Amino acid sequence: MPSGIEVTKTALDDFKKIQMYMRLAKKENATETYAELKKEYQTLKALLNVSGVNLTEIDEIKE
Repeated sequence: MPSGIEVTKTALDDFKKIQMYMRLAKKENATETYAELKKEYQTLKALLNVSGVNLTEIDEIKE
């Protein structure tokens, strides 16, 4: 079973990727893709907040 720190690191890596894909989807005006990515973004953001991660510096989307 993964430790808390491993789960947090995985969530952080996924959070960075989701933000990159959201920026690309917005640039390409892919509204449906953006909406689906936003759901994942919100889930990861909630998980990271519960884990005590300060997202101020790494949250580039800020939604």
